Amino acid sequence: MQTPLLVLTNLPDMQTAQAMARALVDQHLAACVNILPAVHSVYRWQGAVEEADEVTLLIKTQQVRYAELEAAIKSVHPYELPEIIALPTSGGLPQYLAWIAQETKKNVDV
Repeated sequence: MQTPLLVLTNLPDMQTAQAMARALVDQHLAACVNILPAVHSVYRWQGAVEEADEVTLLIKTQQVRYAELEAAIKSVHPYELPEIIALPTSGGLPQYLAWIAQETKKNVDV
């Protein structure tokens, strides 16, 4: 079985988050995207401490699709330097992990 990944990214608003989530699922780059509203981020950017309200995406995919997923996120992400962090999963419900693999296969019939 392929290595499943959980990929995180933050976006500035719900509309942008929903559009990105839908596009990633439509392109079979993600099996599922959870949208977590009302995240408050504190970070250092260009020498200053900044704060922002953001929307977090939890993207379920597999390692074999990561490069395409990253490119798709970067191509539409509004931030100069988008947060894109991929976490491998060490376990999970086998049927769910198989579903992720099935939904993110290349050339899936739509």
